[in-house]
Amino acid sequence: MFLAEYQAKELLAQYGVSTPSGGLARTGSEAEAQARELKCEKYAVKAQIRAGGRGEAGGVKIAASPRAVRNDTEAMLGTVLATEQTGPKGERVELVYIEAAVDLSVSRYLALLVDERSAQPVLLGSVESGVEFERKAYADPNILETLPLPSDFDTSKVDLSDFLARLDLPAGAAGSVATLIKAMARAARETDAMLIEINPLAIVGGVEAVAVDAKMVIDGNALYRHPEFESFAREISVDEAEKVARENEINFVQLDGDIGVVVNGAGLGLATNDMIIDAGGAPANFMDIRTTARSFHIAKGVQLLLDDPKVRVILVNAHGGGMTVCDTIAEGVSFAYSRANRKPPIVFRAAGQNAAWARTIMKERRLPFETCDDMSSAINRAIELAREQG
Repeated sequence: MFLAEYQAKELLAQYGVSTPSGGLARTGSEAEAQARELKCEKYAVKAQIRAGGRGEAGGVKIAASPRAVRNDTEAMLGTVLATEQTGPKGERVELVYIEAAVDLSVSRYLALLVDERSAQPVLLGSVESGVEFERKAYADPNILETLPLPSDFDTSKVDLSDFLARLDLPAGAAGSVATLIKAMARAARETDAMLIEINPLAIVGGVEAVAVDAKMVIDGNALYRHPEFESFAREISVDEAEKVARENEINFVQLDGDIGVVVNGAGLGLATNDMIIDAGGAPANFMDIRTTARSFHIAKGVQLLLDDPKVRVILVNAHGGGMTVCDTIAEGVSFAYSRANRKPPIVFRAAGQNAAWARTIMKERRLPFETCDDMSSAINRAIELAREQG
C-alpha cells in the first residue's frame, strides 16, 4: 500500500520524525485557511499523488502569501500530473498539502527499504537529494551510501557513526539524523513498511533533521495486522480497475502490455510476468487471485482484462491447491466470456487440483482456448497469438 505524503508524515511523526507544520486542503478556501494558521514567510503547496516526480510536473509550488496559496491550489486541483512514474495517463490531483516552506540549502537523501534480493532491511543515504535524485542515482549508483541492517531493524547492532560520516553532515547534525534513523527503523518494524524514503531531508540551522518530503510503502500482505490503516486505505485514490479487483478478492495492477494474465498466487503471478518479459512479450497486468476468491470474483477480474482494448490474448496460469482449485478459475473465465462482447483467444495452462476438470469446463463452454502443459510453452504461445492479433 502506497501512502500519500501527508499520510506518511502523519505516521512518521508518531515515531518522533520531525516534519514541517501543515494540513490538507480540498479547495482553494481550505488551502488559504491552512496557510493563515501556519503564519510563516513562505508556503509549499504540494499535490498529493502516489507517484514521484511531481515537482517536475508542476505538482509543488512555493507561495509567498495565503492568497497565493489559494491561487496555486485552485490551479492545481483537478489537473492530471504525468510523471515518469505515472506514465502518460498521469494521476488526477484531488488533494493538496499546505505546509511551511523549509530552507533546503543543506539537505540529504535518506531511505530505509527491504531489499527484494536479500529480504533484509538496508539503510540508504546520499549527499545528493531533491527532484533530480533518482535520475542522478541511476546515472551514478556510487552516490548512494548503504548500510545493511539486522532483520529486526535494530540499529543498535550496527555502526551508524560511519554511515553518518559518509553523508558529510554539518558538525552539529549527526545526533539529530541518528535519532531520525532510529525512528524510521522503529516505524518500519512496527508498521511492516517495505520502504520509507525521505527526500529531501533538510538540515535546518545546521543541526535539526526535518523530513520535508516522505514516502512510505506498507506491505499489503500484512494489512490484516494493522486495522489502524483502514482509514488510510479508504483515503488513498486508486485506479478504478484496482478498486474493482480489490472489492472482488483479487490483487491487481494494470500495466501497459497486450497479454492479459489470470494467475492465482502472488509469487506465480510475478514469475509469469517475468517469464513473459524475458520471452519478449508484454504483460497487460499483474494478477493475484486470493485464496478467498470464488468464481464470480474471478469473473470480475477477467472482465477487467476484456474491457482493456490493449489486451489481445489472455493467458491463464492456474495452479490448483489449498483453497483455490483449477475448476473455480475456469468457471470464472467462463462467466466473464459469457457476457463479453469481445472474446480474445485464451491460452490455458492448469496444473494441480482439478486441472483436468478445468480443461473440461473450458471445452464444454466452447471458449476460444488452447491448452499448454507447461508455463514456458503457454507463455510462448500467448506471445505468438498477441503478435498475430496485432
